[in-house]
Amino acid sequence: MSTEDKPFFNDPNAALREIAQNPAAYAHYLADFHRVVLDMAAKLEVLQRETRVHCRGTRVEGDKMGQAFLRSFPVEKSLNDVIKHLKGVTSGLEKSAHKRHAHDEKVKEVKKQRKEKELLKERKNNPPLQAAPENPGQQGAQSPDMGYGGPASIYDLRGRESA
Repeated sequence: MSTEDKPFFNDPNAALREIAQNPAAYAHYLADFHRVVLDMAAKLEVLQRETRVHCRGTRVEGDKMGQAFLRSFPVEKSLNDVIKHLKGVTSGLEKSAHKRHAHDEKVKEVKKQRKEKELLKERKNNPPLQAAPENPGQQGAQSPDMGYGGPASIYDLRGRESA
């Protein structure tokens, strides 16, 4: 049996599947496409200029002012549209690479958040044992932190001992 009868990969999309799973490989792969599209756009812009110069310069005997321009307009418009769409493709490739990286970051955050929620839920369901608070039943003693209920000045002591 010759090697031509067997496919190189059992699955032709296996390489792309691996690229899709790795954000760095994904960005690198899209960067290759980005370079190609930018190169195409640059060459089409040169073609656009040369076409504009040629088409606008082509005059027929008896042309009035602007007729050469009007004849060249559909050709120029079609190239302008192609270049505009290529610029959209390049920005879309850049966005896609950034969004792929952001997706992996978000997945990592979700894992962390779920672990934190699980720990909080576990603490809520099984709270640690706490010591019983002290009994503030002694009426003659002052507590060291009176808070808002305590005297605001020495004139508010009303029967309490002063410093």
